[in-house]
Amino acid sequence: MSRIFGTDGVRGLANGALTAQLALDLGVAAARVLVDRGDFSGQRPLAVVGRDTRISGQFLEHAVVAGLASAGVDVLRLRVLPTPGVAYFTDALGADVGVVISASHNAMPDNGIKFLARGGVKLDDAVEREIEALLGTSWDLPTGGDVGRVRPYAPTIEEYAAHLVGTLDGPIEGPSGPLRVVLDCAHGAASEVGPRAFAEAGLEVVVIGAEPDGLNINDGYGSTHLERLQRAVVDHGAHAGFAVDGDADRCLAVDATGAIVDGDQILAILALALRDAGSLADDTVVATVMSNLGFVRAMQDAGVVVRQTAVGDRYVLEDMNAGGFTLGGEQSGHVIMRAHATTGDGLLTALHVLQRMVSTGRSLRDLASVVTRFPQILVNVPGVDKSRCATDEALLEAVAAEEADLGDQGRVLLRPSGTEPLVRVMVEASTQDTADAVAHRLADVVRDRLSFA
Repeated sequence: MSRIFGTDGVRGLANGALTAQLALDLGVAAARVLVDRGDFSGQRPLAVVGRDTRISGQFLEHAVVAGLASAGVDVLRLRVLPTPGVAYFTDALGADVGVVISASHNAMPDNGIKFLARGGVKLDDAVEREIEALLGTSWDLPTGGDVGRVRPYAPTIEEYAAHLVGTLDGPIEGPSGPLRVVLDCAHGAASEVGPRAFAEAGLEVVVIGAEPDGLNINDGYGSTHLERLQRAVVDHGAHAGFAVDGDADRCLAVDATGAIVDGDQILAILALALRDAGSLADDTVVATVMSNLGFVRAMQDAGVVVRQTAVGDRYVLEDMNAGGFTLGGEQSGHVIMRAHATTGDGLLTALHVLQRMVSTGRSLRDLASVVTRFPQILVNVPGVDKSRCATDEALLEAVAAEEADLGDQGRVLLRPSGTEPLVRVMVEASTQDTADAVAHRLADVVRDRLSFA
């Protein structure tokens, strides 16, 4: 069997590659791994399950829950909740496993299943391989009173909002009163808890993208579609705006002028806030190889060490845990504040950026200006054999030649997508024209060398 787990769980077209049967089988297999590994002192293990607003999440949730309960695991249903909320409750409720039904920023027809280990952390590759190995194999299921119990967990929204607000030093209020903030919930998992948390934090909140109907998640709203947020911030005279994605584990921002503040700039703002508070462990921030050179140089100038990992918040978190670091993130807006969360949390990130604005008396635009971005371009090349990206000699020679020409004024990164059948070509250079030219030349080489034909 080829691997079904990608960089962020199992993901695919709902009722296509991702069927109710597969969801049920994954629930059973995950329970078996859990039971084999656990010591429950005579009690059944406990799982918590949450989902985003996709209509397909309803049948997938029921299938996963059925698989877990049929294998003897008690299940608490958290209903619609951000991924970091499920991670929080996995830890707070002492659950042995957490399950998120979501395809994050993907379009509505897709969905996904992601498992979390005790403490609310993502599973490592070895455990995912164990689950895959058990799919479709026979097992003596429990009967009678040994099957799992399923019940809802009612205070999910209230308790998670209180947790988010409780991470702050106090209400977020400027010298003239509450900050006015636009929040774009992507018609996704943050649609209920996001506005509640922002209001409880003392903000004046203008909410957009918070009317999910099961079909409109990420459709023209959220962190992958910032145009409506930019207009709303300007139209409402807001101090800032924040957009999360469908499962709210990431966010991007917009300053008062409507300019975009990306994940690198957000990470820099929080790194300096933690450094000033003496809470940035070893004066180090963990980022990925996709972080802009401008971010790296800004941190170096501020005396902050940047560690870079492979792309994916799971790899950022692994490096953070291994080194005891307190902050990490990605350019895409995944930011992990380890003192408060075990995964990226878009709402938490936004609240702490706003707190930094208030504590310094500086605008978001001013805070973000610490990073002077190198011009960058990302070209996706679909329909190629991404498995040969790191081994094709002619392609590697072309990359080396372009890197030599760029010198210390740019860089090249080629990487196969972890969730889609394509290769990403990222180039940074001193000018946008140079970056564009290099990226498109290399994209042509990728098409020529990695074509299936």
